[in-house]
Amino acid sequence: MKRLRILIFVLFVFHCNTSPTGRKQIVLVSDGEMNEMGTLAFDELKSKTPIDTRNNTNSYVKCIVDLELGVTTDTTGVDSWEVIVFKDNTPNAFALPGGKIGVFTGMFSVAKNKDQLAAVIGHEIGHVIARHGNERVSQNQLASGSVKLLETLGKPTVAGALGMGAKFGVLLPFSRQHESEADLIGLEIMAKAGFDPRESVNLWKNMSALGGGKPNELLSTHPSDETRMKQLNQAMPKAMALFESALQSGKKPNCVM
Repeated sequence: MKRLRILIFVLFVFHCNTSPTGRKQIVLVSDGEMNEMGTLAFDELKSKTPIDTRNNTNSYVKCIVDLELGVTTDTTGVDSWEVIVFKDNTPNAFALPGGKIGVFTGMFSVAKNKDQLAAVIGHEIGHVIARHGNERVSQNQLASGSVKLLETLGKPTVAGALGMGAKFGVLLPFSRQHESEADLIGLEIMAKAGFDPRESVNLWKNMSALGGGKPNELLSTHPSDETRMKQLNQAMPKAMALFESALQSGKKPNCVM
């Protein structure tokens, strides 16, 4: 009965948000609260994970991030984004509410050029601007029958709510819908910034080559590499048009490591 009352309250008080792709979303947490949660989790990660301070890696990543943010519309209330390169051989990257981006050094061996890394970073920016973290927190709140305020949460709970796994700072997979949506948002972002969108497919070929006994798509929250490449190729004509327009306007990314 309590859960029913909360659900009725939610339906009356909160309206559906719309993602950048036009999909309707239920988000129960304010952007300010989500941004604070992301900042708390990111600060905790920085205190526990070695940071790569080399100029070449940091300038390379920041160059890509700055160019992509320059063509990104963000309505989540972030004033400035923070970018950190972490010393970790895992081929991973993530972004958190509040404009926090982390790239692990292991990603450089998989994203073999600036365009492939732009596909990764664009995807992660896509998660943030589409409020996927807010959706995940909201879904957890509805499932548990409670709407918790940030001040009632400790840091471990905040990390868990944002989907951070046992290896703190590594995001657990979003839903397949979220991952596919972030792929498409990221594809547009990289193309608008002048990065070759065709390299997004090559990135996933590289990821697929890693192997590692990945679970069947139906048993995983990630789309299979084959599904991702198929969806990216289907969206490629529009992305190529954006890419050509970016080139004609003088956008020629010169990000090097």
